[in-house]
Amino acid sequence: MSVNAVAVRRAKLLIGGQWVEGRSTLPVFDKFSGDMIGEVECPSREQVNAAVTAARQSFDAHQLEPYDRYKILCKAAESIEQHRGDFVQTIVSEAGFPISDGDNEVSRAVQTFLTSAEEGKRLAGEVVPIDGAPGNAHRLAFTIRVPRGVVCGISSFNSPLNMVAHKVAPALASGNTVVVKPPEKTPFSAVLLFEILLDAGFPPGHVNLLHGPGPEVGGWLVENPDIGFFTFTGSTAVGKSIQKAVGLRPIALELGSISSTIVCQDADLERAAPRCANSAFRRAGQACTSTQRLYVHEQVVDRFLNLLVAATGKLVVGDPSDPKTVIGPMISENEAKRAEAWVREAVAAGARIVHGGQRSGALLQPTILAGVQPTMRVLCDEIFAPVVSVIPFRSLDEVIADVSALRCGIAAGIFTRDVGTALLAARRLHVGIVHINESSTSRVDLMPFGGVKDSGIGHEGPRYAMREMTEERLITISLS
Repeated sequence: MSVNAVAVRRAKLLIGGQWVEGRSTLPVFDKFSGDMIGEVECPSREQVNAAVTAARQSFDAHQLEPYDRYKILCKAAESIEQHRGDFVQTIVSEAGFPISDGDNEVSRAVQTFLTSAEEGKRLAGEVVPIDGAPGNAHRLAFTIRVPRGVVCGISSFNSPLNMVAHKVAPALASGNTVVVKPPEKTPFSAVLLFEILLDAGFPPGHVNLLHGPGPEVGGWLVENPDIGFFTFTGSTAVGKSIQKAVGLRPIALELGSISSTIVCQDADLERAAPRCANSAFRRAGQACTSTQRLYVHEQVVDRFLNLLVAATGKLVVGDPSDPKTVIGPMISENEAKRAEAWVREAVAAGARIVHGGQRSGALLQPTILAGVQPTMRVLCDEIFAPVVSVIPFRSLDEVIADVSALRCGIAAGIFTRDVGTALLAARRLHVGIVHINESSTSRVDLMPFGGVKDSGIGHEGPRYAMREMTEERLITISLS
């Protein structure tokens, strides 16, 4: 097998080990230049069902042992590393990631596969002390973890490789087979990855890849009764519709959020400012944990704002293929226009631009707003763009209440030197994750990752995802 970024500019469907064409195609564009860089094959309903059937049949026919799965996943991780350059080139073009972010995406995917491989060797149940119940001293009980069968993963554009890895690697490590639909705007990273998975040694039907529009292809997938588990990353609205459609089948949803970072009066401002700038603007602010609300204590807000502007000014914006670039384009010019309109709307209502605000095509300059009001869309809705609003505060209690009142909540960060303040906030903030002396975007791929309220259910992170991708089965033994 020869993995080559140029060779996959036609993203075919992988069904039962065969790369096939679909019934139609959609163009894929370079996110910076706007040039067409390839086409993605869109399947028919019959092809979608064929992929699920192939996955189900492979699950029934090929129950790989845990150590065999471990070896194959480790081989895949090694191959991802060996083809780092191809992956980075592909991610820069199809997603608009700067080279540094593309390189980090590959490093994280390698770790996701290695961690999944290790966790697959020790996935186990527990002893149940049934002999402690009256009349059951002669009995033993324990649980085992059993794969659910076919796992369907549907992912988003803002992490075209590692997000797919978080769907695929834990599912395979825990003994399932997979059908994955990556976003049609960023399909090529997934094609490269699935070529590697086939070459690494998984049976052909174990890994299946579908492309195409989410509403259509995703709709056909959720209708298929042979899928045992769904894992979806995307908008809250789509996540709710999928959850409703799958019925009683288990699902993990990683949805949208409005993420906040808090800078207390005693914080190390020189440390906090560049971290907050990176959190708000890296990947063009297109992450569910990108800091959108930045609460800063009123006693230090002026000094912090100066430091934040200075840190932001050092972030080079432009062509993602330039090694100096830190912030590349958004996923499309239309999305950049939408975010720009929200900024203009806020300014018209009394907010002021402290930094940035200009747009050229899909490039939106990193934008810092002040003087925002609670009803503005830049605060109330997920902007998913390189825009952050700085909000002065006097009382931490008010900030905790403000953040906790949001209808969503994946992550929050807080900068403070006071451990009591930090732990108080960690206990009271109604979010899934709290980072102390880090921003809201801080993430290590082996940790549990998931939100609360409208931000979803379930967790990513190999160990935690694998428990959800398996069923717990109780076994009892009577000794006499």
